[in-house]
Amino acid sequence: MKNTSKTIIFFGTDAFSLTTLSNLVGSGYDIAAIVTKPDSRSGRGHQVEVSAVKGYATRNNIEVWQPEIISEINSRIANIKTDVVGVLVSYGKIIPATTIDLFKPGIINIHPSLLPKYRGPSPIESVIKNGDKLTGVSIMRLTPEMDAGPVYGQIVHELSGNETRIELRKTLAQAGAMALITLLPNILDGSIQPVTQNDADASYSKLLTKSDAVLIPDGISAIDAERQVRAYLGFPKTKLNLLGHDVVIIKAHVSDSQNTPLDIACKDGRYLSIDELIAPSGNAVTSREFINGYSH
Repeated sequence: MKNTSKTIIFFGTDAFSLTTLSNLVGSGYDIAAIVTKPDSRSGRGHQVEVSAVKGYATRNNIEVWQPEIISEINSRIANIKTDVVGVLVSYGKIIPATTIDLFKPGIINIHPSLLPKYRGPSPIESVIKNGDKLTGVSIMRLTPEMDAGPVYGQIVHELSGNETRIELRKTLAQAGAMALITLLPNILDGSIQPVTQNDADASYSKLLTKSDAVLIPDGISAIDAERQVRAYLGFPKTKLNLLGHDVVIIKAHVSDSQNTPLDIACKDGRYLSIDELIAPSGNAVTSREFINGYSH
């Protein structure tokens, strides 16, 4: 039995999106189609890379749309005869008003921050890098302005101060999916109405690029450097030249003294003590293994 007579079109691309999509399917919702970014090519062989959401849709016989321009799907949406609800999670493209207006009650979005804080593309990285104590997810109605739509509800998550970007993404993806499943029936029957955000309280996270990976120790405190390692794990990563070799730091802690060549002096006089890194060989190694293998 379906939880709703409404038909859902799901917008999403990566593994963060997939958590919500699989939970919607598991809860009995009818997914008419998924909209995901066009396939990309990556790696040395420029092999075609299929998004996590597309792979899931293909395995479960769900129709896949991959428009270069979003408005290309407007006629398809309009041709669906039943009421259509849009759900968007980490899709990666701005949705124009002409597309949003085809859905009733609009497109519902999961954003991994406590809006209006950290609107934009990197809220998870920002809370870790800034040392925040709390984060969460917001269930909101999408608007053409970035993450500015009214909010149906929020889930608050307390941070330990040790989580990495990869761990927090998984935690908030699951929290967001569960919050949506809980709220969606009331959103669809109109018994929950969203609350307008206070734009005066808004803050914004930036689009991270590979250039953000380079760590400059004498320009940052040791605590901020350690937070960056956790915030940027996986992408854009944290890169440093150690003993004449370019490496990626994957785990570190703050130290008050310098005991090894991998205790890196920072702006505040304390040290970023590197525990694990990816060596030039491409392998993950401990600091001791790196010193033994690359210090000669």
